[in-house]
Amino acid sequence: MQSSLEIKNCELYRQHEQLLSLNEQVKGGEILTIMGPSGSGKSSLLNWLTGTLPNGFNASGEVWLNGKNINNLPAHLRHIGVLYQDALLFSHLSVSGNIAFAMPKGNKKQRLEKIEHALEQVGLKGMANRHPDNLSGGQQARVALLRMLLSEPKAILLDEPFSKLDTQLRVDTRELVFSQIREHKLPAIMVTHDHSDAEAANGKLITLNLAK
Repeated sequence: MQSSLEIKNCELYRQHEQLLSLNEQVKGGEILTIMGPSGSGKSSLLNWLTGTLPNGFNASGEVWLNGKNINNLPAHLRHIGVLYQDALLFSHLSVSGNIAFAMPKGNKKQRLEKIEHALEQVGLKGMANRHPDNLSGGQQARVALLRMLLSEPKAILLDEPFSKLDTQLRVDTRELVFSQIREHKLPAIMVTHDHSDAEAANGKLITLNLAK
């Protein structure tokens, strides 16, 4: 069965103010882009999808992942990976330690080999034992991407993950992230303020407005 992330009859509210209403299906390898001003509900939608909607917000509707309703599952069992603006790497762990932290348990040697191979794929060969604070912003973004991918998610959410990168680095990192999404055939939803992100995603675009 082809992978898919489906939002059914979602209505999202802040207090009693409706922010958005959404019915969408994203298939594996596709990227749905959601744009809109701050306060229009973009990040809150991602919180709802991961089961982490904060106090002050409420939502109705259903989240279906690969044909299964995951509404009542806790966040850690939903298998939805998220990339944020900041890499959010652990300072007390090496590059490989950061990636291994999110991986499913298994044979230690095989896990390390998998990490080494993944680092090589994204141009970080030989950096497994480096300290994350000694990496550039672009390198940290790639480590965060690998940590998320090697956690074996079934869908990916992108919360403006390129917004803090300079122009060329933004283009390169975005290309890498999108290519990985397509290669792994994962459904993805991206929220952004940047039209170039939406153009590069080459998928459906939804523009939100602030509630009146």
